[in-house]
Amino acid sequence: MKRVSLCVVGNLLGRNPGYITTQGQILADLLTKEGHTVISCSSKINRVFRLLDIVWTVFRNRKKFDVLILEVYSGLNILMSETVSLLGRLLGVPMIFVLHGGNLPEFSKKYPRWVKRVLERGDILVAPSTYLVKGLKHLGLSIRVVRNIIDVNEYPHRLRRNISPKMIWMRSFHTIYNPQMAVMVVRSVRDKHPDASLVMAGLDKGLEFETRSLVEELGLQHAVRFPGFLDHEAKIKEFSKADIYLNTNRIDNMPVAVVEACAMGLPVVATAVGGLPDLLVHGKTGMLVADDDVEEMTNAVSSLLKDPELTEKLSKNGRALAELSSWNTVRGCWVELFTEIMKTKLQGQRSKDLSYLTSNK
Repeated sequence: MKRVSLCVVGNLLGRNPGYITTQGQILADLLTKEGHTVISCSSKINRVFRLLDIVWTVFRNRKKFDVLILEVYSGLNILMSETVSLLGRLLGVPMIFVLHGGNLPEFSKKYPRWVKRVLERGDILVAPSTYLVKGLKHLGLSIRVVRNIIDVNEYPHRLRRNISPKMIWMRSFHTIYNPQMAVMVVRSVRDKHPDASLVMAGLDKGLEFETRSLVEELGLQHAVRFPGFLDHEAKIKEFSKADIYLNTNRIDNMPVAVVEACAMGLPVVATAVGGLPDLLVHGKTGMLVADDDVEEMTNAVSSLLKDPELTEKLSKNGRALAELSSWNTVRGCWVELFTEIMKTKLQGQRSKDLSYLTSNK
């Protein structure tokens, strides 16, 4: 790959201990390893300081990079995208926007002109799933799919066949991730499998106390464990001990946690919301159930416990699915993007030079 000077802009909070590593951080680090010159920002935890750090970093280094890569989310984060995209346009920098977040389609329908105005400033738009492409179709913009990245070599695979009812749930304790559903599922599974257990890991975003209270109310303290946020090493340890991954989200796009579970051979039982039906094929790479349907998720878990062939199929196919997100696979997409945008930049520069020479004859 021809070396390119890049500026990767996003919420790179994973550079701080106890925070989730984002795709922007992973991409920036991998491109640096490839020999590209990469400026990345920002890891500031405070939103205001983060925005100020981003604006200053982009402006100060404006002559040091060829392409700006911007992570775009919905909600308050769109303010950052608005500011940076406007700055990039004023500086005349070619930009690739990477769209994230299961709520972005709904947000774009609520604020269509605002979102379209921001996205139109990008020279190339990419998204990690066809779900976002379909959800943003009403904006009339061209969006390409480039998968999220994981280093599959860092996720040891164990083929599951005859499994125990040892479940794991790993997301933030937030309304959109519906952690209470996982508690209700383990309670229901224990009707037939009294040894069923559940590990609930992740950052508290307001619902951990309520979830712990539900566990106590149902008398499940001995069956549900809360190890807190898992760094990579702790995640590998917990995933290795589990046999089933539960994903109870109400909103989602292409959750990296699900891909990580697939990489390690954990059969995934997930709610069919957002981009999950585009990521998982029911009965082939995962089990899909209706949103907030405890009975259906319980039945899916029971199917895995009594059907070794189904479990083995999901465990084996899950690894193959995760390998589609490996850097070796996704790298080629980024090579094509850089080649295209640098070619466009060169043609634009030649047009300017020709126009200048013509006007000065």
